[in-house]
Amino acid sequence: MTIQNLEPAHYSSVKRIYEEGIATGNATFQTEAPEWDEWNNSHLQHSRLVAIENGELLGWAALTPVSGRCVYAGVAEVSVYVSTKARGKGVGKFLLEKLIEESERNNIWTLQAGVFPENASSLKIHEASGFRKIGLREKIGKMKGIWRDTVLLEKRSKAVGV
Repeated sequence: MTIQNLEPAHYSSVKRIYEEGIATGNATFQTEAPEWDEWNNSHLQHSRLVAIENGELLGWAALTPVSGRCVYAGVAEVSVYVSTKARGKGVGKFLLEKLIEESERNNIWTLQAGVFPENASSLKIHEASGFRKIGLREKIGKMKGIWRDTVLLEKRSKAVGV
């Protein structure tokens, strides 16, 4: 498996994998995957990765800014999605580790993630990659009329912004 920069040509596979995550009900509050222009404009231009094996895109990872204020320029939210058929094979952890490295090369000092408590595999890979639980955001948003909680996780760089 190799990690490459996510390019516009990858987006049809990225979108399909995102839709698989949406379908689980435990990956995101999003109800549908955006088209390329919206996705592209909402994510940082750096630190966009895809995992590819035998020509097949198995997963992707990217960062979203947490704020437009310059004081938070080094803080980003993590997204990691893995294809249904590649789950449980270490793809997510591999992507997250590479995303952390890439984020630090681009002067990101704090990464955060909001994960549904039911998404045990995502919580596991974040904690294994050095994220710590900051707390539980109770009833932070509704999904299909039901309040959902998220676990807030954070990873502070030991190399950037020290």
